[in-house]
Formats: sequence, structure tokens, C-alpha cells
Amino acid sequence: MRPALVYTASRIGLFLVALGVFYLLTLRGFLLFAAAFVASGVASYVLLTKQRDAVSSRISNKIDQPKPEGD
Repeated sequence: MRPALVYTASRIGLFLVALGVFYLLTLRGFLLFAAAFVASGVASYVLLTKQRDAVSSRISNKIDQPKPEGD
């Protein structure tokens, strides 16, 4: 579960940073949140590749584990 928490916290952090930067650039209201959402999404796609791969690997390993026979 740790990779998922790290990835989620990193995404939230990038969003908050983008929100702060756009706020300083005098964007307000809906446009502020929309621009921060898009910018943080693009930044996370580029910057968080390793974390995203770790989450994907963890999920894939959980799915590939055999299920117990008693259930």
C-alpha cells in the first residue's frame, strides 16, 4: 500500500503547488482550479513515472497471486 500512498501524496502536492503558482499569477475562481488541475496532471505524468510504475506493479502482483482454495 505504500507506493499508492506516496503516489497519491505526490499528486496532491503537485496540485497544491500548481494552485499556489496560479494563485500568485492572479487567477481566481474556477479558472484557478481548472488550470491547476491540468498543470498538475501534466506534471505528474512527466515527474511521477517511477511512482506510477511502482503502484502498477504492486497492483499487478496482487492480481496475479493465486486465491486460497477454501473460499
